[in-house]
Order: sequence, then C-alpha cells, then structure tokens
Amino acid sequence: MLDRSRTRAGEPDAAALRHTVERARHAEQLGYHRFWVAEHHAVPGIASGSPPVLIAAVAARTARIRVGSGGVMLPNHQPLVVAEQFAMLDALFPGRIDLGVGRSLGFTAPVRAALRREADAPDTFASDLEELRSYLDGSAPVTARPRLERPVPVYVLATGRGLEVAGDAGLPVVLGGPVLDSPDIGSAIDDYRARARAAGARPYVVVSLDVLIADSPAAARELALPEAWALAAARTTGRFPALEPVDPDRALSPRQRTVVEDAIGHTVHGDEAAVAAELADLFDRTGADELLASTSTYDLAALRESDARLARLLATP
Repeated sequence: MLDRSRTRAGEPDAAALRHTVERARHAEQLGYHRFWVAEHHAVPGIASGSPPVLIAAVAARTARIRVGSGGVMLPNHQPLVVAEQFAMLDALFPGRIDLGVGRSLGFTAPVRAALRREADAPDTFASDLEELRSYLDGSAPVTARPRLERPVPVYVLATGRGLEVAGDAGLPVVLGGPVLDSPDIGSAIDDYRARARAAGARPYVVVSLDVLIADSPAAARELALPEAWALAAARTTGRFPALEPVDPDRALSPRQRTVVEDAIGHTVHGDEAAVAAELADLFDRTGADELLASTSTYDLAALRESDARLARLLATP
C-alpha cells in the first residue's frame, strides 16, 4: 500500500499525517506486506514532504509490516544523506525498511528553485543511484553511518528510461500511471527483465494503481471522484488541492470533465468480481510480481473498508 498523506478540505495538514499512521496500523492488521509513503514538496493536497521522518513514525506505531518510500526523489537529495537516513531507519527498525527512489522534480518552477534543481538540469539519476548503492553496500570511499548489518532493498520508480536504469542496475522496478495502459508495456517490461538478468539479478516488477472496492460500480466510481476532481483542478489551475466530499452538482468545464473521466478510467474500481477481473488482466499483461495499491478518497471510513475488501480479495486462493 502507498499512502500519499492526502489532505482533506477543512482539516489541517497534520491530520493527514495522523491518518497515514492509522492507515498503516490498519494495513498491518489486514495482512498487507508493505506500507510506503511519498515525497511531494509544497503541494497543497499532500502533507508528506519527508519520507524518512514519516517512515520512522509509521514504523514506530507498527510491529511487522515493511515500511518504505514510494519514493525518495533522488534528484532532490545528496545520495550520502539518503543512505544515512535509511541506514538509521534500518538500525532502528531492523529488517523492515524499503527504499524506493524516483527521479521526479518539483511540480513548479518556484518549488524547483527552492530545491536548488532546475528543470533543464542534467539527468544524473543513474549515477546518483549507483552512488547511493555504493554507500549502502559499503563499497564507497566514504562510509555511511550507522553501518548497515543487512542490505536495505532498493526499488526504482520508473517510467520510460527509468525502466532501463532499473534493469541495468539489477533492481526491482515500480510502474504506475498511464504507462500501464501503453500498448508497448509488455515489450518494455521484457526489455527490463532482460537487462536485469544480464546484470545478474532476478527481475521484479511492482505495478502501482488506485484500487477501490465498493458494493457497486456506481459506489466505487463515487469513491474515485475526489481524487479525479483534484487532478482536474491541477490540470486547469496549476494547484493540486485537498480532497473534497462528493458533490453531485459540481460544475465542471468540458476539459475538466475529460480529465475526470480519464482519471477514473485509470483506476481499478467496482465490486470484488469486477476488480478481480481487472487485476487478473493487468497481471496477465505485465507478469507483475506485486501490486502496490496507491488509493485515496475523501471518505476515510469508505477508504478503510475498501482497503479491507482488497485485502480479503487478494488473500482468496
């Protein structure tokens, strides 16, 4: 499960972080294997800007579930600092920490400037990833402290060339968004697997998408609407807002309506039978090893119930 600490209209940002911790506790009770958090900077609708801090809070309130980042945006950080942060997390919560890394920059020019990273800066992701791994495995000329007693698993959040980077590095890859609907997704994943095997590693593919389960397709669609509305607002106003309750009379422009329908079309939603069929098709097309559910909606009780229904569905032989 990936939780982005989505803010909700009428609530302070701190509430979103408390909801994340409580959701992680519930996910552990339901038997989920991992719980990841995200990195977004200066986004009104997302409270999580520091994955290592939030990972520590989640791991401290849980006992068994693996906790990690989905992910740390490597262009924003010095690789040594990331290695130190995750070495410390692993020392505090042995054998429970995952490090997912991505290459996205800040959403807007002011955010990129605040992060000291321009949009046209050279792409150093592959070399930064190699440097990060050298600190984690102890082969770098500088030793990251505390020294790791076990490897921290590294995952690459990838689209496009990121698949090649992950394959050449022999690392697990996480794929999400519209790339999963690409007609070339099968060949791209095959290329990743070939590169990973050539690097002497076992390929591992995680697919990430929103999954919402309710009593009917209409009820599940309603759960998908708040996130879709937020995306439509971001595309038309440049601001990704807090989640809002469903308003059947909400006025949308033709462009916003198109964005909303497209966003809902990229979710897996419905009752158990419909969701099971869609997930089976996705796994047939990708040969994925794992599902990362990145779901959010305004109604916390409905989200909690959807998480529980998905857990039961996945546990069914």
